[in-house]
Amino acid sequence: MRMRESLAQLERAFVDEIEQDRAKAERLRREAERRTRQRQLAKTHKRGSMRFGLLYLILVATAVLVTVAMFETLYYVMG
Repeated sequence: MRMRESLAQLERAFVDEIEQDRAKAERLRREAERRTRQRQLAKTHKRGSMRFGLLYLILVATAVLVTVAMFETLYYVMG
């Protein structure tokens, strides 16, 4: 009788350990997915910020060049 109880306890402990391992593996997988998503969001945000800065610089440079060209043309026509 004792042997059956002990065997049943071992089987139950084995099943519990398997369930814990599966839960841990699932938790680790979800954490890895979350970290991957965070890295992708950070990379996208960084790229977006760099693109915005580049766009801003191009717009300012265009405005300066157009202004200089306009005044040079006006100077040429008037002068």
